[in-house]
Amino acid sequence: MNTRQSGSAGEDAACRYLQSKGFVILQRNYRQPCGEIDIIARQEGTLVFAEVKKRASGAFGGPLAAVTPAKQHKITLTAECYIKEKAPKFDSIRFDVICLLDGKITHIENAFFPRRGTL
Repeated sequence: MNTRQSGSAGEDAACRYLQSKGFVILQRNYRQPCGEIDIIARQEGTLVFAEVKKRASGAFGGPLAAVTPAKQHKITLTAECYIKEKAPKFDSIRFDVICLLDGKITHIENAFFPRRGTL
């Protein structure tokens, strides 16, 4: 299985997990020149931008360590594009990270917050 297939399988698992928790998946793999968001979902009035990280082992800090400040900034800029383009109605927004490690899913709500001056 190549990296792209593995990433897609991880995102499929993350979507199933979120749906089982009552989330509505709005879009997957939203791309803009500034970046990509793996999953955009709604949980009641909250618009959730989720980054999915799948790793075979916890080496090199595991999946959460891969969501660097630079990656967070790209996700935030891409979220701004989504909001401007789609104009969704929401009460709040949240940035989550879904880690898949050794077949286990860990969902970190509010994994990071946008830099000051964005969103």
